[in-house]
Parts: sequence; structure tokens; C-alpha cells
Amino acid sequence: MNKVRLGIIGLGAQGGTYAGFINDNKIANLELGAICDIDPEKRTVAAEKYPNVPFYDNYIDMLESGDVDAIVTTVPHYLHTEIGKEALSRDIHALLEKPGDIYAEKVKEISDLAASKPNLTFGIFFNQRTNPLYQKVKSLIDNGEIGEIRRTNWIITTWWRPQAYYDQSSWRATWSGEGGGVLVNQAPHQIDLLQWLCGLPKKVYANVKYGYQRDLNVDDDVTTVLDYGNGATGVFITCTHDIIGTDRLEITGDKGKILVEDSKKITLKSLNQSETQMNQDMTWEEVAELFKGNGMGDIYKEETFEFESVWGQQHISVLENFTANILDGTPLIAPGSDGINV
Repeated sequence: MNKVRLGIIGLGAQGGTYAGFINDNKIANLELGAICDIDPEKRTVAAEKYPNVPFYDNYIDMLESGDVDAIVTTVPHYLHTEIGKEALSRDIHALLEKPGDIYAEKVKEISDLAASKPNLTFGIFFNQRTNPLYQKVKSLIDNGEIGEIRRTNWIITTWWRPQAYYDQSSWRATWSGEGGGVLVNQAPHQIDLLQWLCGLPKKVYANVKYGYQRDLNVDDDVTTVLDYGNGATGVFITCTHDIIGTDRLEITGDKGKILVEDSKKITLKSLNQSETQMNQDMTWEEVAELFKGNGMGDIYKEETFEFESVWGQQHISVLENFTANILDGTPLIAPGSDGINV
């Protein structure tokens, strides 16, 4: 196989974006094999934009057509694993949009199925893992720049959504439609990044508010405390009612600190010695000088890294990586089994 024929299931905003990327030859060795959508109007859209691409209104028919080698699911959350399992069972590679599903057991089921078919590629669309900024953060942590992590703190409240946003569609922010609120729809990328960067907590304590500032039945305000089981702790805060909003990630280790602001700028503060060593070695006279505000600049060095985000590039990178894994075994950036963590 020299090229992968991708079937897009769901030609909404996201599916249409992916179709456009492929049609514009932005992803090497990936071509549009077929499109599927139950909305008759999407057939008209597809015929106008992609006249030579087969269209199906039943995804099983598409899977059995022989037109596709792989599929991506851009459908309601609760259908991701259902469609993915049907694809894998027919020896078709599967890429799920986030979240993997609204039920953890369904993600486990499809992960087990994928594990039984090692020649197939099973991925999930955690595109923020391809963001150069967060790849830099991961590199700093993995290379020991801040030592052993002691505390994480992420405030991500830039998800402001007015009531009009929810009222435009009956499935938005409902248990039956999206399967939840801010945790399942807006914040999965940050939840994934936090565990990808810092590991999974052993325990989570949460204050979850349902319909706190909007006329909803699902979560719109969440504050969690994370216990990593080794003494390290974390806080994760998100909501959809902060119109000013904050995006601030702070990761503190025994050798320094990483601060990420607005997902654009990294500030790295690296201690010359670990805090543990300084605690043992510093005299009271040296400590007293620090308390006076003297000498702080002598105990650490500071570096900043700034990044510009290019719209669509992260999604293109996931599709490129998925395709490369199918063709030559390039390791997946986000294996589908990682969906169990979000």
C-alpha cells in the first residue's frame, strides 16, 4: 500500500475540515476514499465539493464497500467506539475523535479489540500532543529539567459559552447528546495533556457544578484536586462562564518550575541545585538574605520560549502520523487506548 484511502464518517464542521485538508493534498499519502453522513443535505455538499468521492448514508455500507482502508469518526461522542469497533472488526484502521466515548468501559472494549489486531492502527485525535509548545514542555519534563514533579496547577477557563451557543442545537451540553458538559466537550484536550505530561493521578477529588451559570443539566464548572500517590498533588479548574478566561499551567518540581501562559509562552525556571539540596545546605544567614529579597536571581536561571499556533496544523499532524503508522509503523502520537484516560 502506497496511499491510505480514508473514509470520513460525519461531514460536519470537523469532518468537513479534514476532507478539505485531504482534498488540498495537505497530508502526504492520504486520499479521500469515501464520505458518510445521514443528513441528505450533506450529500449535496459532498457532490459539489468532492464529486468523485463515493458518498454513503450508512456507515456499514461504506465499511463494506471496499472504498476505504481507514476511517475517522466525526460524529456524536457516544458513537465513536461503536463505529470504531465495526471498522476494526472488518480489518479497517480507525481514528476516533475525542473523547473516545462517554463511557470508559466502551473505550476499554475497543482497545481490547484493537490489541487483538496488532496489524491495524487504532488512534485518537488528541491533536494538542502535536502542538510544538506542549511537545517542548514534555521534553523539558522528560529530560529532568525540573526534577521530580511535586505539584501541578492548571486553570483553563477560556471556554466561555453563552446560553445562545447551547440553545442553537438540542443535543449540545446534554447527557443524551454530548454525554456531558465542559469535561467531555471543551476540556478533554487539557485533561489529556495533563496526564500525558505529568502522569495519571491515583485519586481525584472533584467539585462539579451542573447548570451553575447556564440553563443546563450538565457540568459547566469544575474544580478538582489530584493526588498522584507519591506526595505530589495538582489542581485542575475549568468552566464555560468566565468571559475573560485564564489559561495558565504551572508545573513545579524539586529542581525548578515550568509556567505556560495562554498556550503560547513557556517560562522555565531552573534551580542551580535541587530544593532538597538547598534545604540541607543553606545557612540561616543565606536564608535571611533571600527573605529580604536578595540573591534570588543567584539560585536559578530563567529561560522563555514563545510559540505561534498555525490553525489546522495540529490536526494535519495527527492525520499525517496516523497515515505514517499505517504505511511504515511510525509510532502513534496518541494511541487509541489512551482514550481511557480522558
